[in-house]
Amino acid sequence: MSEKRIIGRKEFASFPEFELKQIDVKIDTGAFTSSIHCYHIEEKNLNDKKVLFFKLLDPKHKHYNNQIFFTENYRQKIIRSSTGHASKRYIIKTQIELFDQLYPIELSLSERKSMKYPVLIGRKLLNGKFIVDTSKINLTRSLKKKK
Repeated sequence: MSEKRIIGRKEFASFPEFELKQIDVKIDTGAFTSSIHCYHIEEKNLNDKKVLFFKLLDPKHKHYNNQIFFTENYRQKIIRSSTGHASKRYIIKTQIELFDQLYPIELSLSERKSMKYPVLIGRKLLNGKFIVDTSKINLTRSLKKKK
């Protein structure tokens, strides 16, 4: 088993598949699933296959690019919020880059416009890979400065 990295309570992460670099993320050990703010979601049937189309972030976010992404690699799941409200969400599979390393991640597409951070990283990604130090922030950015 590889050594676990220390990660702070808020970090920067990139999502190469979506051409998003250095996005603010909140580390949340209370959440199991990771999520990303999604502005638009539409499921369509194309050539007898279900395809999910979506826009990430929000027009007011500095990294918003109005690009429509799509995937056939998704599913739906009931997710319960911290307030106990259950809702059906789409879950996509992609990769996240943290500390110059790529990790597979499942992201729930959710409306996070009113939240401070557009991305929430949950335990499913953190387990076995990271130790969270809540007194630290932006350790991924510190790594970039040292190079």
